Amino acid sequence: MDILHCDLNNFYASVEQTLNPELKGKYIAVSGNPEVRHGIILAKNTLAKQMGVQTGEAIWQAKQKCPELICVQPHFEYYVHYSKRVRQIYERYTDKVEGFGLDECWLDVTHSKIFGTPFEIAEKLRADVKRETGLTISVGVSFTKTFAKLGSDLKKPDATSVISRENYKTVAWGLRANEMLFIGKHTYAKLNEMGIYTIGDLANASLAALTKRFGVVGERMWHASRGENNEPVCDVGQERTMKSVSHGTTTLRDMVSYDDADKVIFVLSDMVATRLRRYGYMGSVVHLYIRHNDLTHLGKQSKVPSTNVADDIYATATKLLRQIWRGSYDVPLRSLAVSVGNLTEVYQGYQLSLFDDVDEKDLQLECSVDKIRKKYGFGAITRASVLDNDLLSSKNFADEDLLPFKR
Repeated sequence: MDILHCDLNNFYASVEQTLNPELKGKYIAVSGNPEVRHGIILAKNTLAKQMGVQTGEAIWQAKQKCPELICVQPHFEYYVHYSKRVRQIYERYTDKVEGFGLDECWLDVTHSKIFGTPFEIAEKLRADVKRETGLTISVGVSFTKTFAKLGSDLKKPDATSVISRENYKTVAWGLRANEMLFIGKHTYAKLNEMGIYTIGDLANASLAALTKRFGVVGERMWHASRGENNEPVCDVGQERTMKSVSHGTTTLRDMVSYDDADKVIFVLSDMVATRLRRYGYMGSVVHLYIRHNDLTHLGKQSKVPSTNVADDIYATATKLLRQIWRGSYDVPLRSLAVSVGNLTEVYQGYQLSLFDDVDEKDLQLECSVDKIRKKYGFGAITRASVLDNDLLSSKNFADEDLLPFKR
């Protein structure tokens, strides 16, 4: 296979500079709103990165490193617009284009030889994207999706890198193993305990030992490091299977009691349930994630009868909360997230009576609420117990507000 991985460089910041040319040549970061404690760097341009600004750090920390930093709030609707425009360019060259977030795509150009070699196609794509959108991409050219992704990270911005069957040991095996897709810091720490630090170490490790430690994930990592994973690129329009639906938020002040946290959990559960019904899914695993005000975090999940009803999700999430947090006797909470996983599709027009585990009246009530919200907005109807509190701003009741972008 001939695989390209195309990565839009500094995507959010680059779009902001395209929308406002006065920002070009300046130190730019896209950030949350400090007034509602969302003062975190979401993205930065190359100049800011060179000054040490990092995604995920607080605005005040970033400005200590780069006093000239200009922070702009995100415009997700424009990010979606530019993402679609760029994908349309990709689709001129192949009908196999698979998105990986808004700013990244894999392309299978095995049967696109009419446009040139894979390297030549990558160069044409870079030129097309720059000319038509003002944005730049870095492209990795390889024979697997994993190595193509690794290649696009090798040289930025606006560059093409090739990891071939002939050079992959020289180019890739000397890199740290956690530079490979899906190997996070916790997995990397466990690999280090086994004496595995580089991709080459991983490729030459014992498959039996990796499988014993990590199960099927260990086997996948081993094959990926050796260039032996042959996962295909999805066709255009082929959607990835949705695995979970979640919502999370940072509150205006710390949560110091169960009463505080329960109010927030209800709002999150309500939004998750609304989205589940909108997308046509039910889920049977509820997961609660908490972050303390010292930035330590915990999570716990529980199996439940399949549901897309807010009360069911809320009841489970609040039970989980009490298993991992001691309320007023514990460290205050800064943020919460609720997710529902292990999804099964529910087709529109299903018979409620087919689902013995779902309370029909509750589901009918929530479907009625959905209709009101569809017409008047998410905040048009909610429970009185979550109104007029100092934990959530009115923005928390805006439909899709907690999503990274509108889907």
